[in-house]
Amino acid sequence: MKLTTAVLAAGAAVSLTTAVVGAARLRQDARHQAERNEAIVTRNQLDWLAQMSTDASLAKPWVPEGMDVEEYMQLLNANQLICMLSLRDRLGFVRDGQLPFYASMVMSSDVCRRYWHRFGDLRAREAEGDQRAEHFTHVLDQAAKNQPHAQPAAA
Repeated sequence: MKLTTAVLAAGAAVSLTTAVVGAARLRQDARHQAERNEAIVTRNQLDWLAQMSTDASLAKPWVPEGMDVEEYMQLLNANQLICMLSLRDRLGFVRDGQLPFYASMVMSSDVCRRYWHRFGDLRAREAEGDQRAEHFTHVLDQAAKNQPHAQPAAA
């Protein structure tokens, strides 16, 4: 092999390696940006839920028909907890096999079960088409159904 051929082959190998590393880096950057965006959107939602669940004057216009504002504020507080768990799951901070445990802990709370009874179907519709969100919703639904006192309290 001539020296020029060897130099060209080495240059091509270096270029190919650089391109592969660069592509991997771009994919990683895109994934991290998506995670940052997810965290920012969730932070906005959690801030809104925090305000709504503590200030009746803010919550009142959003109260579903037939529900009193105090009950709605409690349900929003339960939603806040579920949203935090959902974010942890989506960002990969819930290890495989832990989600059913966390879901069971969340659904051991009467207010979380009431929230799920009232808004679980809405969350399922929101999750449609997102495999991870569908799994999360299914696991929470199963946990709610498995609780010994899963009957919703009268509002």
